[in-house]
Amino acid sequence: MEQPYLRVVRGDATPEELAALVIALTTRDAAPERTPRKPAMWRSPAHQMRTGLPHGPGAWRASSRPH
Repeated sequence: MEQPYLRVVRGDATPEELAALVIALTTRDAAPERTPRKPAMWRSPAHQMRTGLPHGPGAWRASSRPH
């Protein structure tokens, strides 16, 4: 015969309390689900490219300013 998974040493636990304890112990040891992360954009080569030049009054002056 197999050994019991849990043994109540003191007190009088109800079946519901024992079920809650078993669930708490089994979920504690389970590995957390990993959600896929979005790749970090700070290394994206697209950031090295310039955007289009601005149009309109003052556009020539604004084209030399960083974005």
